[in-house]
Amino acid sequence: MIYKTFPLFIFLLLFSFASKDKKLEKMKLTETTVVSEIDSKVKSVYFDLHSNNLELPKFESFSEALKGFYLIKEKGIVKKDILTLIDFSLSSNTKRLWVIDLVSNKILYHSLVAHGRNTGGEFATSFSNNASSFKSSLGFYLTGEIYQGKHGSSLKLDGLEKGLNDNARERGIVMHAANYVSSFFIKNNNRLGRSQGCPAIPIEYSNQIINVIKNKSCLFIYHPTINSYKSLNLFS
Repeated sequence: MIYKTFPLFIFLLLFSFASKDKKLEKMKLTETTVVSEIDSKVKSVYFDLHSNNLELPKFESFSEALKGFYLIKEKGIVKKDILTLIDFSLSSNTKRLWVIDLVSNKILYHSLVAHGRNTGGEFATSFSNNASSFKSSLGFYLTGEIYQGKHGSSLKLDGLEKGLNDNARERGIVMHAANYVSSFFIKNNNRLGRSQGCPAIPIEYSNQIINVIKNKSCLFIYHPTINSYKSLNLFS
């Protein structure tokens, strides 16, 4: 009797494998479709950005930022459709911070921003999540509350990525104003000033920027050697 049922067993086994293959193929097609739709949406947002006569960010950094923003928003973490992008692949002598309103699709601010003193000179090259490293941390952040510190109104930041920036609040990594973040400083020192790891910004824009992005908006610090939204490892 066994030999009579054996072909049926083989048929059922092959049918099972075929069904699994079809399911896997369908999943891959669905994933490909979703990725394609996201890519298309990102391109649409980027090429429709209202620059307000400000320079656009590089597409590579913007794409990483926006794709990560979508993933984070889907989890209900972000409460504002405001995206702040800092591109640390650029010289510190150039404006490399953008604040973007994703509702109106407008660039609100484009500013200088400092990196940590041990992260590099003109260019940011070394990053850390460790206390007292005086280095910047990359990745996705959630903006927190404003407090009054030695630099005036400052904005607390919560790192969202395990092992990459989740020590930000413990390290005191905040957005604050600094007089060493200015064209005048660059002119006299051939580079922007550096912080202890904080994304410090010019005094003249600090209150405006901080008030726009405070209270659970998304901030992303980009560098091509490390960042990828595909490997986003959210701190929960």
